[in-house]
Amino acid sequence: MFIEVLKSKIGHAHLTAAELHYEGSITIDSDIIKRAGILPGEKVHVLNENNGSRLETYVIAGKPGSGEICLNGPAARLGFVGDTLVILSYAMCMPEEAKRLQAKVIYLDQKNRIKKI
Repeated sequence: MFIEVLKSKIGHAHLTAAELHYEGSITIDSDIIKRAGILPGEKVHVLNENNGSRLETYVIAGKPGSGEICLNGPAARLGFVGDTLVILSYAMCMPEEAKRLQAKVIYLDQKNRIKKI
């Protein structure tokens, strides 16, 4: 039996843009996703601390070093620039493997620079 466990977490992310007229997804600075162990195209949950919304989408790699975190498409209706987000990704694994899995957790500062790993 497989279970789903936390693989990566990006905390204290600040929304820098919301692009309604786009196909959908979340764009995240490629340096941030690399450090968090998240791949472009990977499914993530996005939690908005300001309004309580939760959404499921996929990641698009943004310009490295830009600090960009942008909700695209319909997801853009779920946040405003400046909102604080938590971005989570999960892995499916056997319970024994899950016990050994160490989630990569990073925290960002106000400008979406990595503050703490």
